[in-house]
Amino acid sequence: MHTAPSPSAPIGAQIASQIAGALDWWGEAGVDTLFTDEPVTWLAEKRDPAAAPQRAATPLPAAFAEAIAAAKAPVADTTEQDARIGGNTSAFPQDLPAFDAWWLQEPSLDGGHVEGRIAARGPAQAPLMVLVPQPEDGDAAAGQLLSGPQGALLRAMLAAMGLAEDTIRLAAALPRHMPHPDWPALNAQGLGDVLRHHVALAAPRRIIAFGGNILPLLGHNLPQNPAALPSVNQEGAGNSPGKLDSAPAAPSMAPIMAMPDLATMLERPRAKAVFWHQWMNWQN
Repeated sequence: MHTAPSPSAPIGAQIASQIAGALDWWGEAGVDTLFTDEPVTWLAEKRDPAAAPQRAATPLPAAFAEAIAAAKAPVADTTEQDARIGGNTSAFPQDLPAFDAWWLQEPSLDGGHVEGRIAARGPAQAPLMVLVPQPEDGDAAAGQLLSGPQGALLRAMLAAMGLAEDTIRLAAALPRHMPHPDWPALNAQGLGDVLRHHVALAAPRRIIAFGGNILPLLGHNLPQNPAALPSVNQEGAGNSPGKLDSAPAAPSMAPIMAMPDLATMLERPRAKAVFWHQWMNWQN
């Protein structure tokens, strides 16, 4: 075994002694092989491949084999008409009462789910159509759209605006409450087509869209600030975008006022002031 030099030995001798000691330690541990970049399996036994036949592989169960084959199969195109929200646009209902019934029953609107849906309410050709992203969480149990705090806020706003609740058209872009909707994906799957068709059948004179996710569904880009936007095309079903108390006129398009969603307005009092200012300017 290597003997350590005395502390008074020169530095070079001490370093050489340390290196020699390290080599002795590895040698006593049984490591006496020069290592290279090629990996070596130390514990594997050396076998002659021709001496012992290899064990045949156990076949996969049929269910596993089918699952693997299905996973490798090409994914079907989900943008085809029969996979779109609402199905083929040519089959959409052509009047508002039929649309309201279809909204509650059409499976493709919500991946086959029909429970918990809430219908829009209000007349066609209303002076104002209010669009919200989706029903409130408790609307299914209450059986009414915006039955909670957001609805209470909207009713107070309508009263201040001088509008009776039963004279407006109130609708949601989604048929039932969803915790975290993927709005771009829903739009790509055809939700915007359904909403624009709804607006065309309702033919309001003006629209207030609460929530930025509504605007892309109507064909508008997201605004950076609340704004009165260009009209939404009602395909000849609309009315004059004049004063809210004006009589229906020739077919045209309904202008839109875009605002933050009602949940945001509940949390931020300043948003209510912004809404009122925008509303008053919109009337002039």
